[in-house]
Amino acid sequence: MYKGYLTDVDGVKLGHAENLDALTGVSVILCEDGFTGGVDVRGAGPGTRETDLLKSENLVEKVHGIFLTGGSAYGLDAGGGVMKYLEEIGKGFDVGVGIVPIVPGAVLFDLAIGDSKIRPDKDMAYLASKNASSVDKTMGNFGAGCGASVGKIKGNNFAMKTGIGQSSLKVGDLIVSSIVALNALGDIYDYEKSKRIAGVYDRENSKHLSTTTLYENNFNGYNNKVTACNTTIAVVATNAKLTKANCNKVSQMAHDGYARSINPVHTMQDGDTIFTIAKGDIDSDVNLVGMLAAKSISRSIANAVYSAKDAGGLVSYNNII
Repeated sequence: MYKGYLTDVDGVKLGHAENLDALTGVSVILCEDGFTGGVDVRGAGPGTRETDLLKSENLVEKVHGIFLTGGSAYGLDAGGGVMKYLEEIGKGFDVGVGIVPIVPGAVLFDLAIGDSKIRPDKDMAYLASKNASSVDKTMGNFGAGCGASVGKIKGNNFAMKTGIGQSSLKVGDLIVSSIVALNALGDIYDYEKSKRIAGVYDRENSKHLSTTTLYENNFNGYNNKVTACNTTIAVVATNAKLTKANCNKVSQMAHDGYARSINPVHTMQDGDTIFTIAKGDIDSDVNLVGMLAAKSISRSIANAVYSAKDAGGLVSYNNII
């Protein structure tokens, strides 16, 4: 396991709620006093909320929370629960007649395991918000990672269970951390160890198969609807001073962490999204922040594999090593 947690950045809280029978859940990231926010969406099948607001030319600079959730597009309802909680504690964008909490979010598809009729909703996200802590070390089958899996090109009989992972890096006073809910079509690698750790797994013969090779051997493509059940979503947090444009750039660079650790990535069957939130305490080169963000994302991806447990009929890394 790699070191560090999202909440190593001061002012960030993290909370989770899940339904272990339905195998779905939500993770809520709170920055109650407002962090500068940005986002970069690379996958072709995203499910997102308030991402247009984070474009550099648009009005609002600060976000007060972000949610990562299962449930596919149904999970977007979770945003209302985070807003309700933040409004209750008086945190949000002042609009004169009251406050409006700014809460972007993204969903992943986990309906193919567990109970597809139960999805994260406003109540679950409200509970996750109330559970939020400034010292959260949760990883594995929790929150948005409760129903996460990878390597689904041949269906669930060959897929592997993953979850959420966290990590952080520190250079001087600069801290860059991340959380990832890992739910990819492709195979997963521990980039720093040059080792494949999850993906399409042939249980009968106890060996990994290659998603790219499977595609190469069937170049007309796969029509199995299961292949659309993906999307890896993440949040990068830092104490650096960044503009909204800088945060968007860091999110863009952080996708290098996806590319190093997931193959293939950003496919038509993924909705890959990375948010960045910056507290604004430390002067730093945006290039360094972006490089550290990519490294942290890769480490969080690996931790999402290493911390997962078998669930929903899917095997995990810890059961095949």
